[in-house]
Amino acid sequence: MPKEADRGDEESKEERVQDASEETVRKRVRANTPSPHRGDTPQGGLCFFTATPPRFVSVEELMETAKGVTNMALAHEIMVNHAFQVKPAELPEGSVERRVKEIMHKAFWDCLEAQMEEDPPSYGHAIRLLAEIKETLLSFLVPGHGRLRSSIEEVLDLPLIQQQAENGALDIGRLSQFIVGIMGSLCAPCRDDDISKLKEIPDVVPLLKAIFSVLDLMKVDMANFAVSSIRPHLMQQSVEYERSKFQEFLEKQPNALDYTEKWLEDTVRCLREADGSSAASSDPPSLLPLTVHNHAYLRLLRWDHTSDPFPETVLMDQVRFQEMQLEAEQLVLLSSVLLVVYTTAGEAISGLPGLMETLKNTVSVMLADMHTPSFSAQEALATVGEKLCVELSQCLSQHGYSPFSADRKNSLRGQISATIQPDNTVRKLMDSRVRSYLLASLESSQHKTPPPLPGGLVPVSRELKELAVRFSRLVNFNKLVFSPFYQKILHKILTAGESP
Repeated sequence: MPKEADRGDEESKEERVQDASEETVRKRVRANTPSPHRGDTPQGGLCFFTATPPRFVSVEELMETAKGVTNMALAHEIMVNHAFQVKPAELPEGSVERRVKEIMHKAFWDCLEAQMEEDPPSYGHAIRLLAEIKETLLSFLVPGHGRLRSSIEEVLDLPLIQQQAENGALDIGRLSQFIVGIMGSLCAPCRDDDISKLKEIPDVVPLLKAIFSVLDLMKVDMANFAVSSIRPHLMQQSVEYERSKFQEFLEKQPNALDYTEKWLEDTVRCLREADGSSAASSDPPSLLPLTVHNHAYLRLLRWDHTSDPFPETVLMDQVRFQEMQLEAEQLVLLSSVLLVVYTTAGEAISGLPGLMETLKNTVSVMLADMHTPSFSAQEALATVGEKLCVELSQCLSQHGYSPFSADRKNSLRGQISATIQPDNTVRKLMDSRVRSYLLASLESSQHKTPPPLPGGLVPVSRELKELAVRFSRLVNFNKLVFSPFYQKILHKILTAGESP
């Protein structure tokens, strides 16, 4: 019993401490903080995963390059990820930081409301808000916005506003409506609904609060517009910047290309074995540096990320290559199942409208989690087989064909289940065709003409083409950055063993 009393005392102490801390925050907000929105400009949340081998560099060297690496990573992200967008920073739900921020915001707006309800009203906080809004609006303007700039400077004249407040002649409502109008002329079309909602808010304090929320969204829009605008101009600078930074690192760490060299050496060896040659002197004419390089990139889509160190020059994009590897594997299995279905069912279903898309969606849903630890391939494919047999039987009956016999159903289910085996004939065939298409995309990317689609891949053509575009874009940018290093390595590998 005493322990419970002690525990109750401790809990009450914690509550009192928390209440006291919240009240302290409120007091500080009232006394010192112009606005809880100061410094809340949204920032892009980027997360870069790397699995780099040990590097023997000093702490000083790391500190020197830290800023450069961060900038390089951001520029690289903008270049290779065409879906890159700046997003508002979201604090974790339930975190201390989020709680403190909520307390500060509530305290500020409560204080503003109390000031506005005084008789006569006190405009200290409101004027500071207007100053921040004016600063934000002016930051959105471009050189061609001369008339808007003059209008903002004239209406949001802070010394005049301060004088009006002192004489009891300040009309916050009128200024707020002017601000909403300016926001409507500057915002992106996607914010039109938000601006319309602002015009429907009658009370000043809720309106100012909503104005700041929409301004935060407009900051994000402006940042993303800037990203899309600079991307074409960033290409050459980004290539030179990344190359120079890597060169600086290479000078400090001479063995920083060891895994890259091994990656290219292994590729050359595989190509020689496939051609039946074993020495550089007997290399076929097709074993050119560009060919070797394209095959090397293709090998990244079969990489064992658990045991093989990733090449240093593509390390920044390891996660992207890994995601593409998983996508390619899923497309191979999906196309294999659909090829089995159409081969087994024959001409009876070949021309039925919409059937292919229906079967594809069914299989896609079943295989959506195929790379998660809890996924059971055998169970999933068994379910796929049962589901497809039912759908095919219904479709055949609707179009006047004989339904599947029990033997054909068993055969179909067995062939679908067999596609999970890596040495399955159909799966090996589709894997080869997917890889051939991705390789052809690399080879044809310089000519801007997509390669022809191999047979059996029509059902997944959209997904495969999208993957090929992303893969080619990433590879081509990497080639631009590291081409001098690759040329030197490949020259050494391909000429090794040649007679003088």
